[in-house]
Amino acid sequence: MDTPRTVAYFRAGHSVNGRPASLEEWRVTTGDPEVAAKIHELLGGDAPQKFETKGEDDIEVFTASAEVDIVIVKPIRQRMVFWSRANKLVYATDGEWKLDDSGNPTDEPDPDASLSFAERKQKGQDGLGPVPDTELYFRLAADPDLGIFKFQTGSWGLVRDLAYDGTEDILADALADGDGKASAFLKLVPTSFVAKNGPRAGQRIEFSHPSITLVPTL
Repeated sequence: MDTPRTVAYFRAGHSVNGRPASLEEWRVTTGDPEVAAKIHELLGGDAPQKFETKGEDDIEVFTASAEVDIVIVKPIRQRMVFWSRANKLVYATDGEWKLDDSGNPTDEPDPDASLSFAERKQKGQDGLGPVPDTELYFRLAADPDLGIFKFQTGSWGLVRDLAYDGTEDILADALADGDGKASAFLKLVPTSFVAKNGPRAGQRIEFSHPSITLVPTL
């Protein structure tokens, strides 16, 4: 399936003094003032504002919504990507096999295929192995005609949840039964823990991780 043309992007964070920061409500970026105005109307929050970016989506809306009703229009794309220190793609993998430039499995095995989830996560966080790259394309249930939105994330928590819930297979069935559409909730879930080691040992770490919950069809 071809990549849909997107009108805006949902984001779980932003940049503060050049450093990434997590958000508790969705931030939406777009290059279309009309789309930005409609997002503000539907999801509340701060008025649309310009911001500096290398992309064309130079208008941002910090919404007041942590959960959004959506209509998924394409299967979720999940892969693992290994970036070099020069930010060049070394290879992509589906967890078992390396992928070619079109995203299809090759006959070259993933060197980390035998590792546990925790081991893969640690290796990825250390910059020594692949990290998640998950893409979701959807429309807003409140205004489907506004266009197609994209959410892309490297969240390990989302990867774990999707695998545990069997979301990919359930979504494939829902898309087949729903004429290429499936209802869902896209949510930011507040998370916190006390670091046990590292430079922030003993400190409480707070962030939000994304969640995709499919709505069962009747």
